[in-house]
Amino acid sequence: MVAPTTVPRLTKKTSPPVAVNLPLALTLNRESPDALHLQLAAQLRAGVTSGTLAAGVVLPGSRALAGALKVTRGVVTLALAELAAEGVLDAVPGVGMRVATGAARPVTLPSAAALPAWFVMPPPAPVDAGQPHGGISFKPGVAASHLLDVRAWRAAWQAATRTAPGGDYGPAAGQWPLRVALAAFLARSRGLNADPARLMVTAGSLSALGLIAGLLPRGSRVLFENPGYRAARQVLLDSGHTVIPVPVDENGLITDTLPPARLAVVTPSHQYPLGVRMGVPRRLALLEWARQHDALIVEDDYDGEFRYGAPPLPPLTALDEGEDGGGRVLYLGTLSKVLTPAVRTGFLVAPAALLPALERARVLADAGHNTVTQDALTHFILGGHLDRHVRRARRWHGQQQAALASALAPLTEGELAQLGGIEAGLHACLHLSPPLNAEAVAAALALRGIFVGTLRPFTVKISAQQALVLGYGGLTVAQIEAGARAIVEVVRAESGRLTS
Repeated sequence: MVAPTTVPRLTKKTSPPVAVNLPLALTLNRESPDALHLQLAAQLRAGVTSGTLAAGVVLPGSRALAGALKVTRGVVTLALAELAAEGVLDAVPGVGMRVATGAARPVTLPSAAALPAWFVMPPPAPVDAGQPHGGISFKPGVAASHLLDVRAWRAAWQAATRTAPGGDYGPAAGQWPLRVALAAFLARSRGLNADPARLMVTAGSLSALGLIAGLLPRGSRVLFENPGYRAARQVLLDSGHTVIPVPVDENGLITDTLPPARLAVVTPSHQYPLGVRMGVPRRLALLEWARQHDALIVEDDYDGEFRYGAPPLPPLTALDEGEDGGGRVLYLGTLSKVLTPAVRTGFLVAPAALLPALERARVLADAGHNTVTQDALTHFILGGHLDRHVRRARRWHGQQQAALASALAPLTEGELAQLGGIEAGLHACLHLSPPLNAEAVAAALALRGIFVGTLRPFTVKISAQQALVLGYGGLTVAQIEAGARAIVEVVRAESGRLTS
């Protein structure tokens, strides 16, 4: 469908459908509580995910689109930058914004008539899109898999396949040799002495959280960091629970006035996405809250191996002692950041009394973890290769961290921004000084092929802090330096524009 690029003068607060040389109509409602750029981004995103906008389709320029929709160019720029940061669109120099290949559906979806009348299609999963093609993407959560010792990796899988797999399912909690190997690795890398009998092999942190959520009575109140890991929040919501957002400051979750709940989900070692660490006093206060309210705590330590000069703090699990014997904390970890997401393997250290219920949930979910993968990982860990990989990765990420901090120093020294969460993990937060706007900066960067996130998608019920989320785990030092230089230039330019 091709429609004229002109629209009649608006007489209502809701614009008429506009196609602007696109096979879908765009409608912006001025009376909606959602910002106009969010409405536009949502409609374009829906056009891509539904297959209406095919891969490679070039969108009209921001001026043309803004003119057709009767909005400022800034509204369109923010929307396109949001989609570029998600990987839905690619910014192609000399061409413009086009639909990314991986974002478009390759086949036509069944029509709505093919679905039962009672079925309600859920919204897309709140996860980051894949890496955009071209440019520099500061996407968080990307592992440095290129550091993997390929020879040792192949040898581990060859060892795992020397014997034929068994004809039955393995233990729901995981094979004992891998549980022992992982427990020993936790003691070496994170200072956590975990009994292998209390350790369960999982399909990753989200899968483990889903098992835990299934143990709670439906409709339970769950405390959750705000801003926080949006996919984990959605797991809890999809399980039928009520998620209570709790604010976070430079010392982690604020524990002064925590309301009653059955569960609290926290990332104390490297808060996601702010990157701050929860101090020992607040860790102890959270444990005391759990004892007072007969509650459980999920400690998600997703990248605990990577610290750069910051002294390690004791995990909540290690502090989980008291007159009632402890047993309040469930510790989640994953090999996705330290090794690769490809193995889809994590671990859960749970109170002994809860393990039978978790094993039952795992049996009914998928009958347990892939045994061949478990065998290969066991060989890899027992051969010392995971420890060596961690040492290589820690040095590599330390170089990345230093490069990012150095390249962004002109902003921090000039008091235009503050870099937080840089002492650990694989991402940091660049907090912008007023009156800078994070979305505007991200949009300007996207036009230059530099893709960064903001805190808005991670924040609920309150205004998001003005900060850029900068994941550097998957970038080279040269890319980090080039991207950071662009960030410095754009922030300075935006600051000059706002203060002139």
